[in-house]
Amino acid sequence: MKLLAIETSTMLGGVAIMDGDALIAESRLNVKVTHSERLMAEIDKTLAQSGLQIDDIDVFAVAIGPGSFTGLRVGLSTVKGLVYATGKRLVSVPTLEAFAWKVPFSRYDVCPLLDARKKEVYAGIFRWADDGFVRIMDEEAIKIDALMSSINEPTIFLGEGALIYKDSIKSNLGDRAFFAGPQHMVPSPANVAYLGMKKATAGKFEDTITLAPMYLRKSEAEIKKGA
Repeated sequence: MKLLAIETSTMLGGVAIMDGDALIAESRLNVKVTHSERLMAEIDKTLAQSGLQIDDIDVFAVAIGPGSFTGLRVGLSTVKGLVYATGKRLVSVPTLEAFAWKVPFSRYDVCPLLDARKKEVYAGIFRWADDGFVRIMDEEAIKIDALMSSINEPTIFLGEGALIYKDSIKSNLGDRAFFAGPQHMVPSPANVAYLGMKKATAGKFEDTITLAPMYLRKSEAEIKKGA
């Protein structure tokens, strides 16, 4: 089974392709230019470098959020377009769960943090058990101080939110706070592909029509309209 995954939750997005258990390609793009202008070109390039065409892909996977409102919309609309064009299946992967897989087998809890603006972060807490992560705290948009008050165990922090609020985290948790290196501070398209392949193998496909991003809160436009 060949799977193509798309990750557009943050400013550093990307594409990955798996063939069975093997990762055969991964590319990254820093979207100072918007995702919509670069994503399809990146997909085409990654397919070409893998010696594949779009019709060779059996399943598509997408990081479903939380994250950038614009990025998530672009990623999901792109992957839905590919599904409709090819007639293939679709799986979704929670962004923060895939992010936690940057540090599998961790002896400590793992807390990926994305900047949610308004002095909040998108956060979730995951703990390694047997052969995967389980949720200790469901994903939510939360103030950093409120998050800190709920953490009692030694925890590894990942993501842009961890960098923005590093001083506050260290002040609250002291030697219970650990921070991943820069190579682990951004979401991975390969992890989205890996978890997507596990879901596809288990037959956990999405309804392409009804699938929507996991935003966790309203956008600025919705707030202004009173939606």
